[in-house]
Amino acid sequence: MADLDELVTAVRAASKYQQISPDLVRRVGAEELAKRPRLKEAVKATKNKLHQIGGAYLTASIDYKAALARIEEGQRRGAQAYRQALLDIMRLHASTRERLDILDTFYATTLAGLPPIHSVLDAACGLNPLARPWMPLDEDAEYRAYDIYGDMMAFLNDYFALAGVPGRAEVRDVAAAPPAEPVDLALLLKTLPVLAQIDKTAVPRLLDTLQARFLLISFPAQSLGGRPKGMVANYEAQFAAWAEGRNWQIKRFEFASELAFLVKND
Repeated sequence: MADLDELVTAVRAASKYQQISPDLVRRVGAEELAKRPRLKEAVKATKNKLHQIGGAYLTASIDYKAALARIEEGQRRGAQAYRQALLDIMRLHASTRERLDILDTFYATTLAGLPPIHSVLDAACGLNPLARPWMPLDEDAEYRAYDIYGDMMAFLNDYFALAGVPGRAEVRDVAAAPPAEPVDLALLLKTLPVLAQIDKTAVPRLLDTLQARFLLISFPAQSLGGRPKGMVANYEAQFAAWAEGRNWQIKRFEFASELAFLVKND
């Protein structure tokens, strides 16, 4: 489809979309062209959808080279400076920024009492892998991170190497290509509502594909603007619908900014 190639080229010509997975741009673009055959309108609609999926969470471009240098400097200055550097960088992404006020308790509470976790899969991860020091995981746990931004995944791979974290970060549209490798824990943090925006079948497909003993699934308790809008009740009902018919054991946790469910996948 020649128009689709033109659309992908036009969308990725904008700096805001250059680092997004080309497969995702093509998939969203094909859907929009099917709805509105005029190329200009389809390009605009594709950009709007990509903004909803990822762009809304990045309020400014991130200098990843400077961010890595900041972490390295923190390492040299000691544990407290290292953690502060990670916090400062996580503040650059809206999803991780919202969790910073509860970070000291979020993972300690939701993952308490689990058997040793040797492998983690973080789907649509954003900058969440920088929170690894706050997670009660096995010291040598392998961390596998997936998101749609190429520059962000390259940065996370550099961070893993710098921090001595066994793992890898990979550009992947998890809605279209859900990861299927067996892991002890899958993190789906504020991920499912975003996937559902792309494709209503994406969430069931991802949940059917994941091979994880435990899943930590969370939802925002307020909008990006800080308003609750009844979101906890709405997301709780949505989670219940996705959980229906699954052989899950579920624990519920509610924090000021996030609703979370720990699932044991029997």
